[in-house]
Amino acid sequence: MLGSFPGVASLLAQQYYGHPRNQFWRLLGQTLDLPLAECAYPDRLALLRSARVGLWDVITTTQRRGSLDSQIRAPHGSDLSGLLGQLPELRVIAFNGGTAARLGIRHLGLLAVNYRIMALPSSSPAYTLPFDDKLVAWREIAVQLNDG
Repeated sequence: MLGSFPGVASLLAQQYYGHPRNQFWRLLGQTLDLPLAECAYPDRLALLRSARVGLWDVITTTQRRGSLDSQIRAPHGSDLSGLLGQLPELRVIAFNGGTAARLGIRHLGLLAVNYRIMALPSSSPAYTLPFDDKLVAWREIAVQLNDG
């Protein structure tokens, strides 16, 4: 799972998807049938590891006021090709939101053809698509993981 760049609340909490209204943990928990939203952060990470799901961001550093992806300026991309080189069993790359997908796919370039790529609706509270509509799209993660 690749996001764009942590929001202010996540950076302050030193946790992925640390904003209390971000739907990430609910969406992924319901998708994988794991109690992620109910767990303490270290337990969430342990459950993801056991499900063979990792978290990372497509941007390492950027200039941004606030937390909105639309405010990202001068992004410096993460070393996605280096990451992929360390994960020979990786088959599925899911992007959380349009900015993550756009930047991540561009950064991956031709490497993207080696993976099942999923551009998911953002879990951010700023993206106002109803939760149930987001969940329909996110449930495709389980389908992809079980196919491969």
